[in-house]
Amino acid sequence: MTERSVFFVSDGTGITAETFGNSILNQFPTKPRHVRRPFIDTVEKATVVLREINETAANEGKRPIVFITLVNDEVRSIVTGDHCKGMVLDMFRTFVEPLEAEFGVKSNHRVGRFSDASESQEYHDRIEAINFSLAHDDGQSARNLDIADVILLGVSRSGKTPTSLYLAMQHGIKAANYPLIPEDFDRGRLPTPLSPYKRKCFGLTIDPERLSQIRNERRPDSKYASLLNCRYEVGEAESMMRREGISWLSSTHKSIEEIATTILRDLRPDRLIY
Repeated sequence: MTERSVFFVSDGTGITAETFGNSILNQFPTKPRHVRRPFIDTVEKATVVLREINETAANEGKRPIVFITLVNDEVRSIVTGDHCKGMVLDMFRTFVEPLEAEFGVKSNHRVGRFSDASESQEYHDRIEAINFSLAHDDGQSARNLDIADVILLGVSRSGKTPTSLYLAMQHGIKAANYPLIPEDFDRGRLPTPLSPYKRKCFGLTIDPERLSQIRNERRPDSKYASLLNCRYEVGEAESMMRREGISWLSSTHKSIEEIATTILRDLRPDRLIY
């Protein structure tokens, strides 16, 4: 099944089609070739994609899987017609039309998730959150922590930065992150700037062996990356968070999506309701 292609065809960025399609494909033991074709919003562009799908079918001897999110009926008909040699899964038709019948109204048939970005408060909030997370990455700034939604704690390389940015980009969460360092362990308490905001804090920990591997990629054969030091730092960080009553989880075997959802569930459950 590795010798098979999956197309994600959209009149927007294709992110919706690819995210949903990958969720389905992950149920199967396959690693197909991914082909994203965004901004297919004219008949001419759709015709080019149709030709590519059919050529792929001829070359591979199997019909490609084609996930589409196309609003325009004329454009959609090019890819879904009898001339297409792919297996087409029309995500809008599958979900939108039954919902139209259920709600008793027609959908707005808006092309692209970000077509009205300049007028979208949600989009503006996400940009603000991204800027906030970048400015407050790795303890760079302790300013404006009062407006932070979440403050992530953990030792260096435990996954704080990618989780902060994911929360900002996907959920519009203003997420700061702060490293726990040996000096904090010597003092036996949280960094001083965080004391007033303990209720916003959430900890990330990691298996010391995994942490040592990650750090060795950055600073090979250093004390920073040694297994002994990693065990010490992780143990001290977990003890401190336990002592301070801060919730935490291990990032060792969890995806960023799982970590972010857990943080939202525990600290900002309101953000799980849209």
